[in-house]
Amino acid sequence: MKLHGIKVPHKKNTAGCEPVRMDVPETVTIPVSMHIGKPAKVIVKRGETVKVGQRIAEADGFVSSDIHASVSGSVQKIDEMTASNGAKISCIVIKSDGNQELFEEIKPPQVNDFDSFVAAVRASGAVGLGGAGFPTFIKLGVKDLSKVEAVVINAAECEPYITSDTRTMIDKGEYVFKGIEAIKKYMKVKRFIIGIENNKREAIEKMKTLAEKTEGVEIKVLPSIYPQGGEKVLVYNTVKKIIPKGGLPLDVGVIVINVTTLAFIAEYLEKGIPLVEKCITVDGSAIKEPKNIIAPIGTQIKDLTEAAGGFKSDPAKVLYGGPMMGIAVPSLDEPVLKNTNAIIVMDEKEATPPKTTPCIACGACLNHCPLRLDPREIARAYLLDSGEDLEKLCVDLCMECGCCSFICPANRPLVQTNKLAKVKLRQYISAKKADKEKEGK
Repeated sequence: MKLHGIKVPHKKNTAGCEPVRMDVPETVTIPVSMHIGKPAKVIVKRGETVKVGQRIAEADGFVSSDIHASVSGSVQKIDEMTASNGAKISCIVIKSDGNQELFEEIKPPQVNDFDSFVAAVRASGAVGLGGAGFPTFIKLGVKDLSKVEAVVINAAECEPYITSDTRTMIDKGEYVFKGIEAIKKYMKVKRFIIGIENNKREAIEKMKTLAEKTEGVEIKVLPSIYPQGGEKVLVYNTVKKIIPKGGLPLDVGVIVINVTTLAFIAEYLEKGIPLVEKCITVDGSAIKEPKNIIAPIGTQIKDLTEAAGGFKSDPAKVLYGGPMMGIAVPSLDEPVLKNTNAIIVMDEKEATPPKTTPCIACGACLNHCPLRLDPREIARAYLLDSGEDLEKLCVDLCMECGCCSFICPANRPLVQTNKLAKVKLRQYISAKKADKEKEGK
């Protein structure tokens, strides 16, 4: 079967770079919203002394996540910041004392059954570390465990530049398999598939070596075709099941978990230290010394890039994540988040978009879309303000991977149009629902 997607430049410049721990920054800025769902509730006050791993904001609702201090020191202020999506969110600014003293209550959690396992994952503050940021305890807290046929471990890391997951497999591969054993023990899952692209030879060999000692683990080496790490794409290419529209992997008997998230959970079960730091790939045409850096959550991007030698040219665009699905940040003062796996800094040449020309109706966008959507027709329906057509064209299925824009010879901003079209579709569906309610009255 033909695989839909695109070939992107790998640019895995830092794959061989063992992560280095940066110096503790003078201050960290920790947002209370670094996850999908409701922001956490601040539970510390200005001037209060905190230590590494101490809870400073508690989950405020079911779909939420605890947040912990990443440095020891004092709370300088409870402030408000503008997130990269433009939203105003609360944040906790901590002035570091440089000691990195662990919170005295930190200890490995007591886990002896499924419920205590899920509770431990919740207490760890774990979210999807591949970029999604969904609270992990919800994903693992399956009500009916008999529905789980397999766990697919997302180790594809298909975006250009990013190698932080690769380093997890190489440097912390044992924890990946300890995580597998924990899920096997407490969730009674028997089948595990590690999906990994074929451009990561060292990581593949490490995973294969460890898999030989663990029953029920398959290493699925996949073609390096972007977006191989997309959830729907990965599930199909590993277990040959199609997630239904509006559905979840669990609807086809699968749980998908990022490889670094899994390794972190295992390490938390062993040491009890919650999510307070991240391994981050710092790269891009403007970075002087590309490398993988272990940084406290809340570290400002300017401190992180300084740890990578600073800039060799003026930065024109800075991204959370990779160049395909990354989010541009408005300032170098923005902090490292729980789900930050890379900071990519582009110079003017790399960041300047090519000139757009009219569509030549070549069909490349349709032929390369991993979900077989038609960006040409979506763009037409959007310009015509036709919510009905956008619904028929299933624009809400778009994962915003950017394949259409990348492959378009006319350099049309198709993925941006799709994003706007999804907003228009939601407005159309909302208006249609309101009309039906009026008719019912």
